[in-house]
Amino acid sequence: MSTSTPSTANGNDSRQFKGDRSPCGPSRVLHVRKVPIEVSEAELISLGVPFGRVTNLLMLKGKNQAFIEMASEEAAITMVNYYTTATPHVRNQPVYIQYSNHRELKTDNLPNQGRVQAALQAVNAVALGGSASGGDGTLMPGQSPVLRIIVENLFYPVSLEVLHQIFSKFGTVLKIITFTKNNQFQALLQYADPMNAHHAKVTLDGQNIYNACCTLRVEFSKLTSLNVKYNNDKSRDFTRLDLPSGDGQPTMDPALTAAFGAPGIISSPYAGAAGFGPAIGFPQAGRYTTLSPSSWVYGDVHRVKILFNKKENALIQMADATQAQLAMSHLNGQRLHGKVIRVTVSKHQTVQLPREGQEDQGLTKDFSGSPLHRFKKPGSKNFQNIFPPSATLHLSNIPPSITDDILKELFAGTGYTVKAFKFFQKDRKMALIQLGSVEEAIQALIDLHNHDLGENHHLRVSFSKSTI
Repeated sequence: MSTSTPSTANGNDSRQFKGDRSPCGPSRVLHVRKVPIEVSEAELISLGVPFGRVTNLLMLKGKNQAFIEMASEEAAITMVNYYTTATPHVRNQPVYIQYSNHRELKTDNLPNQGRVQAALQAVNAVALGGSASGGDGTLMPGQSPVLRIIVENLFYPVSLEVLHQIFSKFGTVLKIITFTKNNQFQALLQYADPMNAHHAKVTLDGQNIYNACCTLRVEFSKLTSLNVKYNNDKSRDFTRLDLPSGDGQPTMDPALTAAFGAPGIISSPYAGAAGFGPAIGFPQAGRYTTLSPSSWVYGDVHRVKILFNKKENALIQMADATQAQLAMSHLNGQRLHGKVIRVTVSKHQTVQLPREGQEDQGLTKDFSGSPLHRFKKPGSKNFQNIFPPSATLHLSNIPPSITDDILKELFAGTGYTVKAFKFFQKDRKMALIQLGSVEEAIQALIDLHNHDLGENHHLRVSFSKSTI
């Protein structure tokens, strides 16, 4: 795209959209790169509304690009300055925003602009109808940095750590207080910057923490600051780690807090969510030892079927559709036994067991009654202990007689490279161990979860988000 003279973007000349890669002076038209192809108009418009009114949008899905036109150059400058230091994410992918050398967007004669205009009207009405921005596209003074959050359809437990991981994507979270009111789980959350609060509200209101459940309702609080007296699993001041835990509440050791966290992702329901069953497909699946429930940290495996004519493929039936989605989102693309695992949604709702007397060469197995399931107890803290695969593993249920050398030798003797190890400072029943790679850690978890350490203790292994 030429940068010599400002021009009007009309979408007709494809040569104009090579990328706006040369630095441009401030303009109310902004160029967005690395846009996920499945993104909606409303999601892109939501990037701009915390800074003012968005007046037009041009999406170039084939090029993974878009142009956002703000109501004023001042709003665009504020937006670029902000996103220069805090990279925005759309559909969990980073996008990059810079000035365009276009001064306005002319899109009247382009297809799909009716839908764009409808989205512009809807999102601007929601954002500007509140107290966040004025009609001239500037932020109103005194906007509260505190959000009130209600979680509806609470099918799975939602903890303070879950909320922190979700909302911290939009800025620095200072304080959180959780409580139950009118039989609903609610929270108050304070950001460092009111702009972060507005962006989080626009993006997260109405979204689901898990597929088809745990729906977030987000609104601004009348409070402008939160007073947190205790740091525990109900309230937290992230600027004051010295606060007491309060009577009857467990102290949240910083190292322990880092070992637990959000159980998944923010995701809108699948289209036709009612038809999304708990079965998922695993091309290049491998052996039962790989697929057994002892190796699963994302849900309880009920049944496994290795396909007769494609033994590198398998069907896995989880306890429910949400657990299937968690497993799919965390395991797809990971490497195991030197191969890349591909995980997709299966068209089958269940894995059928062979009829009595039917020979299937032992390719189907039922794990529904396994004592090793991690999530069969309602409200289990294991729901708060779900992370993507990483080279660092969290070890627990370690008896007092087991030393660090014994555990390091256990992993090294099984063929893994131990790079680092440490016990938790205040609880030697738990430890972190860092291995040579993520692939090694996945295999080690499969091999050593439920390993008998003696004294009626079996080692529990899961992925950690911490490093040593």
